Amino acid sequence: MIALDANTVELAVLAVWAFIFLFLAVKFFQAICLVPTKSAYVVERLGKYRCTLDAGFHLLLPFIDRVAFIQDLKEETIEVPPQECFSKDEVNVEVDGVIYIQVIDAVKASYGITDYRFAAMQLAQTTTRSVIGTLELDRTFEERDIISAKVVEVLDKAGESWGIRVHRYEIKNITPPITVRNAMEMQVNAERERRAILAKSLGDKASRINRSEGHMTELINLSEGEKQRRINSAQGKAAEILAIAEATSDSIRKLAQAIEQPGGQQALDMQLSEQYLQQMKGLAQDSTKVILPANLLDFKQWLATAGIHNKS
Repeated sequence: MIALDANTVELAVLAVWAFIFLFLAVKFFQAICLVPTKSAYVVERLGKYRCTLDAGFHLLLPFIDRVAFIQDLKEETIEVPPQECFSKDEVNVEVDGVIYIQVIDAVKASYGITDYRFAAMQLAQTTTRSVIGTLELDRTFEERDIISAKVVEVLDKAGESWGIRVHRYEIKNITPPITVRNAMEMQVNAERERRAILAKSLGDKASRINRSEGHMTELINLSEGEKQRRINSAQGKAAEILAIAEATSDSIRKLAQAIEQPGGQQALDMQLSEQYLQQMKGLAQDSTKVILPANLLDFKQWLATAGIHNKS
């Protein structure tokens, strides 16, 4: 019985020593610190800040040093939940956004504020409400950059004591009430119809101008063609008259030369008498009006009346 108790005590002692050895091994193992890239470990010694470990291999004193905070130095995004804001013209809108921040001082981010992410989100919401309150509804859609710049400015000032840097703030949505959306949609449709009517009128105006210019050009071309036609016709008639005049002149000249010849006058009187008698054939027609001389039996008087007589 005594031997059994001795064995039990020895086993208990061995278990205690094994536990102590294992505990020490874990502590010594935890004293080896491997810090990844873009991370910072804040180390405390006996509850007081000692140092900040950058990326690499580090050794801590077991039981004395401990890693109190681990800060990620990469840029991160924080969703700003939707919130209701009132514009300058008393319209209630719902606004949400995204903040892009980065820890630049691990000590300030650890000891300067309890939760810098929550604080940045709350400050972004309050700043957004105050900025939108100075703008009318229409301007809130047009001046998102102004709202974002103002929020970044305020967060950057506060972030100096928090050990963070705010790179940018982007507004995701600005949602007005359903009644305002319907009114805006009607306004957009009216503006679109106005632009369509204006474009149609401008097109019709341009079409009318083109048609009138084409008609004007056509009339000018027709008048130029008519002018040229008349010029050509006049020139042709002038040439014809000139040719007839020249032919008549030659004929009269030759006739005068023939009359001057011996027997020429008698031949001329004979030809004219023949032509006069030929014309007398048409007197039998019903439509012919005849004016007779007083003495129908005197043939020579007829010739004398017509200017045809024998001077010999």
